[in-house]
Amino acid sequence: MINEKIICAGFGGQGVMLMGQLLAYAANEHNLNTLWYPSYGPETRGGTANCSVTISEMKVNSPVISQADTVFVMNLPSLAKFEGKVKPSGRILINSSLVDKKTERTDINAYYIPANEIALKLGNPRVANMVMIGAYLGLTKLFEKETIIKLLKKSFGEEKAHLIPINDAALQAGIDYIEENYPQ
Repeated sequence: MINEKIICAGFGGQGVMLMGQLLAYAANEHNLNTLWYPSYGPETRGGTANCSVTISEMKVNSPVISQADTVFVMNLPSLAKFEGKVKPSGRILINSSLVDKKTERTDINAYYIPANEIALKLGNPRVANMVMIGAYLGLTKLFEKETIIKLLKKSFGEEKAHLIPINDAALQAGIDYIEENYPQ
């Protein structure tokens, strides 16, 4: 039974909200119930940003997540704020390019992904969020990469269609990183 609670956290401009939206929309594509709940700091770009996503086969009644199955941490303040929200045996995916600290918890599964470095190697630092989504897909197999690409095409439209290949490459790089560094 699918009942996945996710928190995506970072600072404005990192694509944290897009990460959450894509996961919620992917759930809709698979006829699952979902709820996406954004939370912004006082600034948009550079301020704190996080969102909660619940994906379930059951009805979703509340946007509040007290314990998450997965937490995406895109920056150091997010690690401090959300590390405690991961349920025991849950997952924390940490952007190790910007977070030089390890989780102190030993009861969770931690994955350190150098998302910014991978994105820079691909030629666009703005796709670090897609590297993280790819890593999540590689770990959970919850959705296929093609579902995310389909949603990006719909979201970007013709105007930004030229960005699809780099996002596709970033998703695949995240999947590959997990398969190479955290084989299951």
